[in-house]
Amino acid sequence: METLLQQIINGLVLGSMYALVALGYTMVYGIINLINFAHGEVLMVGALTSWSIIVTMQEAMPGMPGWLLLIVALLISCFVAAVLNFIIEKVAYRPLRNSPKLAPLITAIGMSILLQTLAMIIWKPNYKPYPTLLPPVPFQIGGAVITATQIMILGLTAASLAVLMYLVNYTRLGRAMRATAENPRVAALMGVKPDTVISATFIIGAVLAAIAGVMYASNYGTVQHTMGFLPGLKAFTAAVFGGIGNLGGAVVGGILLGLIESIGSGYIGALTGGVLGSHYSDIFAFIVLIIMLTLRPSGLLGERVADRA
Repeated sequence: METLLQQIINGLVLGSMYALVALGYTMVYGIINLINFAHGEVLMVGALTSWSIIVTMQEAMPGMPGWLLLIVALLISCFVAAVLNFIIEKVAYRPLRNSPKLAPLITAIGMSILLQTLAMIIWKPNYKPYPTLLPPVPFQIGGAVITATQIMILGLTAASLAVLMYLVNYTRLGRAMRATAENPRVAALMGVKPDTVISATFIIGAVLAAIAGVMYASNYGTVQHTMGFLPGLKAFTAAVFGGIGNLGGAVVGGILLGLIESIGSGYIGALTGGVLGSHYSDIFAFIVLIIMLTLRPSGLLGERVADRA
């Protein structure tokens, strides 16, 4: 029972990060039918930016509290990621908006590789230890262990999701986003500016990815220029699992995927004596994707809709 509780905690932490990144995928897809495969690299840039800010501030102000360092680094990372995603949308995707769907897809993959290469040049290819800024003392919950960093991840994810849901459902920008997703040409006739809405969607997705990147780095204690590829791929899997284009589906898919991966790797590792454990945890995400695409291509909460005219 203690093992199960521990794996559930680990799965919720992991799934929270997947959910935040999956929201970026599903928001962009819901509005312009584009899979932004460079989204994982936005996570990476956010994490590496926060590492640079923390290291610089620790040297300049050694007595600064860790929680304050983390807040400052998180805010700057969100700003940098938002500017980066805004430029990506404006330069790489907007000119191809009316092109065949294969063109922006290839561009997105190329942008992903470009960002990885630029990050390798700027931050060098070696792994960098991410400073531990919150107290490392673990808390006991029913025999399981949870750290202050994991509590921060769960709390920050819940707050981010609440703000996003309020933004989408109760604000003028949210109404414009929903109208643009429904039909951008009709929305434009109603006074909505689709280009502005699409740029805002990319910015919001980038902020969520940067938050997830800082969480990921804080939880695993290391950063590197390729760190965004696999979380980005798994978050895309979570978005498809929950129903691509559905915000609730992205959250459900991310949480479920984190739980499946954590519980699966924990129990299979125990049953096989460590032969199939954490080193093989990645296979669970893609097994889930294959099964879901086979049995329900639209995802758990997705709806079968006709292509936009």
